[in-house]
Amino acid sequence: MPYQQALESYIAATNSHDFNNVKAILHPQAVYWFSDKTCVTLEEIGAYFNNSWELIKEEVYSATDVQWLTVDEKSATCIYTYHYESYHNGKFVSGSGRATNIFTVVNNEWKLIHEHISS
Repeated sequence: MPYQQALESYIAATNSHDFNNVKAILHPQAVYWFSDKTCVTLEEIGAYFNNSWELIKEEVYSATDVQWLTVDEKSATCIYTYHYESYHNGKFVSGSGRATNIFTVVNNEWKLIHEHISS
């Protein structure tokens, strides 16, 4: 399904540690609710990602228990458990939390318009 491929592409883009790859999947009006900050512009989202990648090295992000709550021709909403493994201050760290992603179709492409994550 195209919306499932959009989630897979988003995770792959996140794991590239290059915000240009992430930005290509984002809706122009994307809104992120991180545990510690709300980002409402692509510039704010990019700064948050880049800062995280600077602090947390070699992060590998993944999703399990993906459940698609709503799906139609123009939008799809999923919830999942996210997992990360990385290095912080030279020490291996890992963890998980909950995520909600909302995708919408723009110019025949699935774009992420909202992400809400909590630890």
